[in-house]
Amino acid sequence: MMRLAVFSAVVAVAFGAYTGDPKVAQILRSESDISPEGNYQFAYETENGISASAQGTLKQVGTESALVAQGAFQWADPEGQLIQVQYVADENGYQPVGDALPTPPPVPVAIARALEYIRAHPSAPEPGFARA
Repeated sequence: MMRLAVFSAVVAVAFGAYTGDPKVAQILRSESDISPEGNYQFAYETENGISASAQGTLKQVGTESALVAQGAFQWADPEGQLIQVQYVADENGYQPVGDALPTPPPVPVAIARALEYIRAHPSAPEPGFARA
């Protein structure tokens, strides 16, 4: 009876052994370096074509320190098209660039003319109304 229990346990462990998730990509390359001053850089690449790299440095903006980061990442979409994005993130915000990113439609001509007119003819304050 004891042999049957041990045999059953061994069979259960063998069939229940984790064989890895086939959807999990293996990491082919991974590098990172963080300096005590706050600067960093990293890069990685996976077997399914995903990769990313970035570097960040501290920058003085007035009296404040700001982190400036720049990098890139890429992957293949479900149709197999390579999607690539480069970016800068600094005191002006996150600024990604890439062909796959959506772009706003062009400003209609009439609105562009109206904006130019407003820029060329600023309104004068009306008498009796104080500006805050």
